[in-house]
Amino acid sequence: MKRYISNTVESIPPSGIRKFFDLVTQMDGVISLGVGEPDFVTPWHIREAGCYSLERGYTMYTSNQGLLELREEIAAYEKRRIGIEYSPEKEVLVTVGVSEAVDLAMRALLEPGDEVLVPEPSFVSYAPGATLACGTAVPVPTYDIDQYRLRPDILSRYITPRSKILVLAYPNNPTGGIMYEEDLEALRDIIIKNDLLVISDEIYSELTYYGRHVSIASLSGMKDRTIMMNGFSKAFAMTGWRIGYACGHQDIIGAMTKIHQYTIMCASIMGQKAAIEALRHGETEMRKMVDNYNYRRKLILSGLQEIGLDCFEPRGAFYCFPSIKKSGMSSEDFCEKLLWEEKVAVVPGNAFGSSGDGHIRCCYAASIPNIEEALERIDRFLRRHKEIRISNIV
Repeated sequence: MKRYISNTVESIPPSGIRKFFDLVTQMDGVISLGVGEPDFVTPWHIREAGCYSLERGYTMYTSNQGLLELREEIAAYEKRRIGIEYSPEKEVLVTVGVSEAVDLAMRALLEPGDEVLVPEPSFVSYAPGATLACGTAVPVPTYDIDQYRLRPDILSRYITPRSKILVLAYPNNPTGGIMYEEDLEALRDIIIKNDLLVISDEIYSELTYYGRHVSIASLSGMKDRTIMMNGFSKAFAMTGWRIGYACGHQDIIGAMTKIHQYTIMCASIMGQKAAIEALRHGETEMRKMVDNYNYRRKLILSGLQEIGLDCFEPRGAFYCFPSIKKSGMSSEDFCEKLLWEEKVAVVPGNAFGSSGDGHIRCCYAASIPNIEEALERIDRFLRRHKEIRISNIV
């Protein structure tokens, strides 16, 4: 039946994250540092709000844009978080996770042949999202020597007359890199000069361990050029609820809403009710989880460095992105052998673009005992393969 599948879909590779996740579900005793998902369950008072909404009979559709009550809370939250005022009526759209928001923005904005600048290593959805929207993804490399910050001079080299969107996602998945205000100011001039729009994925913004998160939308002249996206999955441990949102100019949010109307219609009302509770009363629990991630970040970083893997110190999110070049293996080989031999699941760096080759992504949103055990297994794996390489040389 493959002849019925569109060439566009056929051209997209399967998610490099899901490939390993599917293998993990088929094996016993695996420690997963693969999927980017908190090991915390959603705080009880948020779950209770979802349960209570069911008890009260909230089982219907909501407005396509989402409950006005939630959009008002989102607008108030973003005013506190990044200092921008969005109109709940016209400039906020509730989506099924940030992934849907990215998809809607690409489809609302791109014409065939338009180019989307994607700093790499990057989350796996951006480039395929551009392709599915008839655009062309253009990878723009970032480097560990620059702390994975996007350099203006490098960005400028990849801009063409077809460039339309720049994707910014900081703290970054998979590197943990962040962008500072001075970095964003330097990019702003290039963005305005070249008439670009920005998709700013800020889903990890609350998990920033160095300084204050700054949204590029908050810089002078950038609010209307930026579609700012955020959600509840990471900071509030609400991955399965699938609630995200996009904020931006009313014309763009209106165009995204049209597509949303014909496809998803609306996010689940139970999830929206839980999200309201998260924004109103969830900050204390969220801060506790972020402090815990920060502890785990230091634990896994020191552990990886002790066993001989070079690793940039992540400034945000909950990922480490160590180099495995010393092992002599490709990223794919390393991950597959580590999984089969030691039952530790990590994700090959090339799943996040060719710039990630020679690295692996380790998610430290796992329990501390699991992180410690995984480090022991990786150490054993590296020592064994080092001995094999030496014996082959002799």
